[in-house]
Amino acid sequence: MIGASILLTVAVLLLLGFWSARRVRGSAGNFTLAGRTLTAPIVAILLMSQVIDSNATVGAADLSGGFGFWAGAAMPIGLAVSMLLLGLFVAKRVRAMELSSLPSYFLQRFGRPGELLCSVLAIVCFGILMAGNLVALGLLMEYFAGVPYWLSIVIVAGVALAYTLVGGMFASVYTGVFLMGVMTLGFVGLSLWMFMGPGYSAPEGLGVLDFEQLTQSSAGSVVNWATIFALGLGNLVAIDVFQRVSSSRSPGGARAAGIMAAVGTVVLCVPLAAVAVTGAGLLGDFDGPLLFGLLTGPVPQPIAITVIAALVAASLTTVSGIFLASSSIIVTNIFTGARATAMISRAGLLSASRYAMVPVAVIGIIVALRVNHTGILLTLAFDLLCASLVAPFLFSLWTRIASTRALMISTVLGLGLRMVFFVLTPTIYGVDNTLLYLPNDVIGVEMDGWSTFVAAAVSAIAYLAIGMTDRPRHQVGLPAATAMPVRSPEAAAAPVAAPAPAPATEPMPEPVSAATSSG
Repeated sequence: MIGASILLTVAVLLLLGFWSARRVRGSAGNFTLAGRTLTAPIVAILLMSQVIDSNATVGAADLSGGFGFWAGAAMPIGLAVSMLLLGLFVAKRVRAMELSSLPSYFLQRFGRPGELLCSVLAIVCFGILMAGNLVALGLLMEYFAGVPYWLSIVIVAGVALAYTLVGGMFASVYTGVFLMGVMTLGFVGLSLWMFMGPGYSAPEGLGVLDFEQLTQSSAGSVVNWATIFALGLGNLVAIDVFQRVSSSRSPGGARAAGIMAAVGTVVLCVPLAAVAVTGAGLLGDFDGPLLFGLLTGPVPQPIAITVIAALVAASLTTVSGIFLASSSIIVTNIFTGARATAMISRAGLLSASRYAMVPVAVIGIIVALRVNHTGILLTLAFDLLCASLVAPFLFSLWTRIASTRALMISTVLGLGLRMVFFVLTPTIYGVDNTLLYLPNDVIGVEMDGWSTFVAAAVSAIAYLAIGMTDRPRHQVGLPAATAMPVRSPEAAAAPVAAPAPAPATEPMPEPVSAATSSG
């Protein structure tokens, strides 16, 4: 029954995705940004999809069952913090700039070098995130539907690719509405079942009131706070988040969407950590993902079916969003210049955006087949962003410091240091480092978690120190009148040889000091 429901969910999403194709109407702007017509509730739903996908939910449940309530709750709390910060301080400004992607922002503030650096880092980090979702979906289909793991990954990646190719951002909208319905029913039903059925219980030291998980390093406090920090700040430079905010109907709607997503994440997702802790006691020594054991065991089947449908829908929506955002970056931000633009013009920007998704999907499938991890990949992706792009993005958004040299040096130092810690630390967020570990006697498990803060701090300090002394020689984008033009999807499609004037773009608003801005 559960296996059939998974296949039915995949079929429904595929049909909704193809149905959404009628909204594209041959426009690249409709394809990548839904014509900037999305209302605040729709944008909020799309923002929440990454919180409840299989990668995050299955991983958070395992962390709760193994390390305690706060270890698992750190994931939705961190993402909720990010959504709140997005709504209060970022979304309105980003939407007002009429940008098409995160690298387009870096082009404005740091020039072509910043655009390329951002494009490469964003695609790599979100390739990791996409692979984590494919892994979780592969495990889910193998466990519940009996489909071999490798075949499951190929199927789900193919489905997401198929409906995104035809529907673009509108495909995410249509599937997102379906997601919201099943998500609310499933997650609320699962929480009610726990409190009204077996009742909340937790092994000693792992419960909601065991705050040593947040205060004592021996109980995992450093790792838990590092998770909240990495997700809370790293998600602000998520390429799919940036694109969804840019698709909002208005700057005010984008701001409201972030706040709505933050509230919804806390209400729907944090209680699942308590469910997982309770489930760990009910299942005992269960060999496999904890959430899977609950859904095939004590949880009533109607609730289990709804939860699984929500996980499948959310994961496919996340994968679809990464396909879409990555292809847009490849076409409009990486392949630029006279020759590339002329090639895009001949083939058609819409077709080029679609073709660019195929290699992204293939790379994601290969990584997912080789790296069998879920939730840790989610945190790692945002951790790397915290050590590289977060400080330049936030400081350039809220201050006058926009130094290209500061961006390059701070990224090399922060990301380089984080990678050194990564390969030398035997654990990643409390889990054995089986991804890339070099045995050594220099760094031990006590550095796990601290490395996230140290690398991000080095990046921020380096950016500020260099940026504040670099003006005006190495800064670009200041004053606003000299800001570099924004390349929108339609602007990128204009033939280079055409004598027509460049498309008019709205200059970036004059940045203000964080000390004087009202936000």
